[in-house]
Amino acid sequence: MTLERGALLHNRYRIIEILGQGGMGSVYRAVDENLGVDVAVKENLFTTDEYARQFRLEAVILANLRQQNLPRVTDHFVIGDQGQYLVMDYIEGEDLRQRMERTSSLTNEEVILIGAAMCKALTYLHSRQPVILHRDVKPGNVKITPDGEVFLVDFGLAKVVQGSEVTTTGARAMTPGYSPPEQYGTARTDPRTDIYSLGATLYAALTGMIPEDGLARAMENADLTPIRKRVSKVPRRLASAIEKAMNIDADDRFQKAEEFRKALLSASSKTQKLVEDDFTVAPSPSVPLEILDDAEKPEGENDSEIVAPTTGLPLPSQPVSNPVPTTLETPRQKRRKKRAKFIRFLLLMIFIAGSITALMVYFPQILDTLSDFGIVPTAIPTEKVTEEPTATAIPVREVATETPTLAPIPTETSAPTLTPTPTNTPTASPTPFGGGAGQLAFVSDRTGASQIYLINSDGSEEHPITNLPAGACQPDWAPDGDRLVFVSPCEFGQDILTGASLYLIDADGANLTQLPSIPGGDFEPAWAPDGKRIAFTSIRDGFMQIYAINLDDNSIQRLTETNRSSNEYTRQSAWSPFGNQIAYAIKRYGSYQIWTMTDSGESSEQLTQSGYDVWDLNPIWSPDGAVVLYDQHAQNTPLRVWLMSIRYENRGEAGVDVQASPLPVQNIAYSTDGFWLAFEGKEENNEDIFIMTSSGASRTRLTSDPATDYGPVWRPMP
Repeated sequence: MTLERGALLHNRYRIIEILGQGGMGSVYRAVDENLGVDVAVKENLFTTDEYARQFRLEAVILANLRQQNLPRVTDHFVIGDQGQYLVMDYIEGEDLRQRMERTSSLTNEEVILIGAAMCKALTYLHSRQPVILHRDVKPGNVKITPDGEVFLVDFGLAKVVQGSEVTTTGARAMTPGYSPPEQYGTARTDPRTDIYSLGATLYAALTGMIPEDGLARAMENADLTPIRKRVSKVPRRLASAIEKAMNIDADDRFQKAEEFRKALLSASSKTQKLVEDDFTVAPSPSVPLEILDDAEKPEGENDSEIVAPTTGLPLPSQPVSNPVPTTLETPRQKRRKKRAKFIRFLLLMIFIAGSITALMVYFPQILDTLSDFGIVPTAIPTEKVTEEPTATAIPVREVATETPTLAPIPTETSAPTLTPTPTNTPTASPTPFGGGAGQLAFVSDRTGASQIYLINSDGSEEHPITNLPAGACQPDWAPDGDRLVFVSPCEFGQDILTGASLYLIDADGANLTQLPSIPGGDFEPAWAPDGKRIAFTSIRDGFMQIYAINLDDNSIQRLTETNRSSNEYTRQSAWSPFGNQIAYAIKRYGSYQIWTMTDSGESSEQLTQSGYDVWDLNPIWSPDGAVVLYDQHAQNTPLRVWLMSIRYENRGEAGVDVQASPLPVQNIAYSTDGFWLAFEGKEENNEDIFIMTSSGASRTRLTSDPATDYGPVWRPMP
């Protein structure tokens, strides 16, 4: 459960705000009431032995780190079944991603200084006994404080190398563009993995562009665009150093972070003689968000972020539109510039005074002419004129929302009509089968058009909920089990529904309501656990992406933005039980993969491995959030669809076959208690609804109509 503002944690830490959320918990800004200082508190909601062990290990690792470019852990405690907590120093500032978005790209010297500071941090980590690998160096994990200090943060994916054994505090994850090929599983990761990621981070900072993905380059599907082709003013030695760090073959990179640091510093005459303590950059101009009303703040965004490590937890970003020029000089350069400006001002005043004096002495007739127009200098200016700077507020990016208007009410000829509500509609109650409410909704084309039906988990009292001329499909329950969201019109056999809209309906078939829609097609709805939002796939912008509608005001937020030129698109969203993450399917490099992101669309990372021969689709979270199930489709055998499972902590690795048979087994839905699964299956060449235990046993057929029955969703417990 997310902690509320003002809550007192552990009788010591007063919660101020939420900084970020992820699959395992949240990160908060709090006040240590014993010491009167701000701290960052990270929580782990999963208290199983394995998660608890990993969390403790991370605390131990971080508590023993002492380096000026790394964060520090100050406390660790456990509260019963509620969760585990790490307390860390809270440092205000922006991350490198925010600075890049604000300035488009950085100067050569600034990139060198940031890179040198990060190399110092990596050298320290890699020289520990045992060795510590960060494995997630990227712009969002490089923090710049208001004093210009640079920190490497977020150790949620770090691992400790002890001889031939590896202990992972978080999990393997890949950030496209910043991860080398070996991090995708092609080889073991080592210190050179961090060197590659740092090189990619500096590449992006210099050019303003994310470099081509390491795996795509290794598979010869892409080539790295040279830095100087993007920005010709970058010195050759600097570009060469960064590109060497990003070699596909680890043997061709710098073998140690210290070597990379020296190469960076020697790339510019301005940085060659710097001592190690000079690795600071100019702080950025900022307008504190506290001066804005709450209504003006984009949801989930804050003026500063945690600089402490997190495990898979996204850190909130504050990208700024309309980049504002920034001063990139060092403090010494700023002082020199001010002195030079003042000297120029004095020289100008002396010149003006001398000119006026000369006119008065040698050309008095000019003064008489000027006096006719009322322009007579009466005195030489003696006061220093200063130019008042104009305070310019940095615009803060607002979450992209749109509030579409409701579509016109259909005419009588096209308006959906409902069948009379049966009087024997069963009430939701626990049953021996399935747990939870003991009911499922599913779709069937038995009347000629797809309609939504309700059935008890023992196969009894099956009856329709909808009777729409254009059909109804893709249902999903509200968390309270009283309403359904679904899609219409529906074309049988099609899951991408161009021109469709989202509708709400009560469980008894009453109160049919159309949600706001615009042309394109909205489909694949998924109701958030808090009941306030519905995520869905839409083609409203001409390309399949994931959106979310807020049911309070019907505002719509776009959650994904993929590369259209590479024909990438996203779909099939599934909320985590905590409501702070979404799993989804993305098509990249010609195949479908399962990824996750925060509920605001940030911090995407790959969950499953896939390839050209198999596609991963239709993700769904277990009720405890520890496991994601998904379908794996064999491309050369249409009926070969496996049910796969992957623990969230193992994201980025290969999934496990649940061994459910006979195949196909697809479009899974969990019961509320997590003990049972509903799914689409096939027996005697007939597609029907089945249930089985979550381990794949006790397969039971619920429907047997000759028509096609599909898309089951388990009704939540009221």
